[in-house]
Amino acid sequence: MEQLRKHTDLVGACALAVALVAGTLAVPSQDGRDEPFGPLGFVLLVLPALAVAARRRAPAAVAAGTSLAAVAYYALDNQGIFAAAPAAIGIYTLMGTGARVAAAVTAAFLAGSIFAIEAARRADDHAGFFWIAGWAAAMLVLGELTRNRRDYLRLVEQRAAEAERTREEAALRRAGEERLWIAQELHDALTHSISVINVQAGVAVHLIDRDPARSRAALGAVKEAGREAMRELRDTLGALRQVDGDGAVPGFDRLPRLVERSRAAGLVTTYRVRGEPRPVPDEAGRAAYRIVQEALTNVLRHAGHVPVSVVVAHEPGRIVLEVDNDPGADVPPRATESGMGLIGMRERAMAVGGSLAAGPAPDGGFRVWAELPL
Repeated sequence: MEQLRKHTDLVGACALAVALVAGTLAVPSQDGRDEPFGPLGFVLLVLPALAVAARRRAPAAVAAGTSLAAVAYYALDNQGIFAAAPAAIGIYTLMGTGARVAAAVTAAFLAGSIFAIEAARRADDHAGFFWIAGWAAAMLVLGELTRNRRDYLRLVEQRAAEAERTREEAALRRAGEERLWIAQELHDALTHSISVINVQAGVAVHLIDRDPARSRAALGAVKEAGREAMRELRDTLGALRQVDGDGAVPGFDRLPRLVERSRAAGLVTTYRVRGEPRPVPDEAGRAAYRIVQEALTNVLRHAGHVPVSVVVAHEPGRIVLEVDNDPGADVPPRATESGMGLIGMRERAMAVGGSLAAGPAPDGGFRVWAELPL
């Protein structure tokens, strides 16, 4: 690209030199001379035009050199009105680089020198001065406008690049959030069922000879837990594919069924509702279901078959969930604040603007308390 620009500038400079010579020869001399310029005048006309090819690389030098050449051309009494064209281009380029003072000084030097030359020759005729001064002022204005437009386009490009980078970062962030959501959904959907299967399978193996009836009941619970795990996994994959599942999406209205499953797994679970029930948003309902599910799973994994109470309180503007182990349980829970399950529950609550606390209860046992705004 840079090489092409250099070639274009060189071709343009050669075309300018030819045009200056041809135009000067085509304009009749004002004093009747056959030749409007001599050999030195030809050099002062052609060299500045060729120097314009270097205006992008050395704008100050080109502006100063072409202005001096134009002043010398007219000081030697050469004819024509085009000798200042390279100087005008140089002033325009210098102004476009942001060197306002240097461009203005160069333009003032060019116009003032022409005025002095004309004043020394014809005190009553300053047409050349006004002509060149007008073109110099126009080049200053045009150069400033070009610089402003170039800066504006550069700013637009920078903003576009920043917007593209922001979109890429947002896409990466959304992808990370979606991966985290998938991980949480799979963790919450499968951990509870797998824990039930593990416990009931152990019961079945232990009682298969001594108590076949209880062993069959445990295997039935394993089958039911496996079916529930498959259903929740299918619902999760259906949500990822944006298709409808069987309509049984984990939510607030499925809490009683979740409690029944925990009872089938061997937990002595009580379920109570306080306050007047009211509609619960889908996001809050899903969070409530997953929090209670994870709390019951932690009890089953860490405390064993101990009594558990699940309390759902409907309060103005919020619902409060409490999952407590029986304080008198012989086997204390081993859940800690560093567990991934507790972190997941806390993230679930915070995602809907709520809060969650989990830890040993004051009177013994382990308590999970969550507040979810409506």
